[in-house]
Amino acid sequence: MYPLQKGRIAKQAHVGLPTGTYEEEHGRKGFYGKSAHLYHAHPPTGWVRFEGSLRPHCFDLNLIEPGDLNDPEGAPAAFLGNEDVVLSVSRRSEPMPFYFRNSDGDELYFVHRGEGTIETDFGPMQFTRGDYINIPRSVTYRVVPGTTDNFFLIIQSKAEFEQPDKGLVGQHALYDPAVIVTPEPQANLDDNREWEVRIKTGDQYSKVFYPWNPLDVVGWKGDLTVWKINMRDIRPIMSPRAHLPPSAHTTFVTQGAVVCSFLPRPLEEDPEALRVPFFHRNTDYDEFLFYHDGDFFSKDNIKPGMATLHPRGIHHGPHPKALANQGKKTHTDESAVMLDGLNPIHILPAGDRVEWKDYWASWGAGSTKKPEPVGAK
Repeated sequence: MYPLQKGRIAKQAHVGLPTGTYEEEHGRKGFYGKSAHLYHAHPPTGWVRFEGSLRPHCFDLNLIEPGDLNDPEGAPAAFLGNEDVVLSVSRRSEPMPFYFRNSDGDELYFVHRGEGTIETDFGPMQFTRGDYINIPRSVTYRVVPGTTDNFFLIIQSKAEFEQPDKGLVGQHALYDPAVIVTPEPQANLDDNREWEVRIKTGDQYSKVFYPWNPLDVVGWKGDLTVWKINMRDIRPIMSPRAHLPPSAHTTFVTQGAVVCSFLPRPLEEDPEALRVPFFHRNTDYDEFLFYHDGDFFSKDNIKPGMATLHPRGIHHGPHPKALANQGKKTHTDESAVMLDGLNPIHILPAGDRVEWKDYWASWGAGSTKKPEPVGAK
């Protein structure tokens, strides 16, 4: 069925907007369902004040000091979460003096900064900046950083992290399965000392002790394992004639959430095409975005290690300066991790302490308002 069309519109979404209009995509199921495009006379983010709890949020995660920053026995700090996913920051500076097993969910580690080894039941695996490391539920592992300045974004999900359905673009699009890395078994059979395995279940910790190293696996087989992929091995899908939605950049799917990777790429070449993200209101998902590296030109006053949360029901999109200057850019050099959550994502105390409370005002016309110190308001 051809879509209904009323009033002044662009025949092609995100291309050739009527003069003096601002396009908004109003969609269902994230960017996967039905949608309508509304052409406003004013930018949908041109608000002047908020009342109530619904507003955009921004966090400087560089300011979080989780327990594992200064104490090897410490744990990551959870800063956002819902019934499906929990997002945490780890800044572990020393090797775990114990092995860890998370029975509450699968974990996806994103290495924002640092390098080292993660020892697992399936064998050791080296990690470096830009790695996604997929750790299935109840795998025993130990993080052994080789650097002291480390930063991990951890997404815990109650379901498995799966690869997306690549459909018409084929199995080699986004990333070739051959770039996925899995560990080789390396049993620790000569480590005759007592080891603790710390098990998390129901957000509580139990400890089991062995008189030998629990990573004594000499071989493994099957279709369930630890695996990793680095951002540099992801090849973003591009369209020179129209701006693609975030769903085109999906890297992982899990129950109640999708994870996308935004990476450097040429911008659209068509002179009438939008080159910045279009305005949209999240109807069915809350949108989290972690800024990893580069020049985040669609947002002002954002630096690596910061994150935003845009709840359902409220618009978001490019800041005024980015919208005005989009024609001057030929490519984007930013790298970021996005998570869309099906259920409302709640701010936890660690996140509240590092929030830029006036982020909502940063869309004001000509705004140069910068983040205030944490706790200023």
